[in-house]
Amino acid sequence: MSVLRRKARRAHGDVGDGLDDPLDAAQERRVRAVLALGGVPQADLPDGVQQVRLRLLERVARGDEAPRDVSAWAAVVASNLAVDWHRAKRRQERVGERLASLRQVEHPSGEDTSLLSLAVARGLDELPDAQRQVVVLRFYADLPVRGIAEELGIPEGTVKSRLHTAVRALRARLHEDEVV
Repeated sequence: MSVLRRKARRAHGDVGDGLDDPLDAAQERRVRAVLALGGVPQADLPDGVQQVRLRLLERVARGDEAPRDVSAWAAVVASNLAVDWHRAKRRQERVGERLASLRQVEHPSGEDTSLLSLAVARGLDELPDAQRQVVVLRFYADLPVRGIAEELGIPEGTVKSRLHTAVRALRARLHEDEVV
């Protein structure tokens, strides 16, 4: 009987307390190696290992047959996670490029830039990237909260929270500069 099957039996209350780790130390090292070889940064490796554990536990919870070779199955899952990580990174880069192109506002020669638009631009520059992204997508690209969430791959609540925090910071900046 495989280790995962024994652990699955324990998790279902057959034996022990059910708190066993579905990955042993050697399997965890293999998962880390696959993630690292897949280009996932060192800082994100623990999250990747946790994702593999979670997927194993979800299999057990659904009552699916345990993989014959947990180590090989975990390596395949880790490889897929590395691909997902790169896709998310490319999506973020594309969003960054679009934001940069939106920020490159061309002013005809001789046109005076208003004090308000300068203050807003300075305020945007001071915001953390995550907050600046949602503000630009919401107010410059006119995307709804749902569209921003889909574009960035984050929950709608996170978009709302970032918008709220960013708008509050911009408002404070405009009052500080005595623009409004």
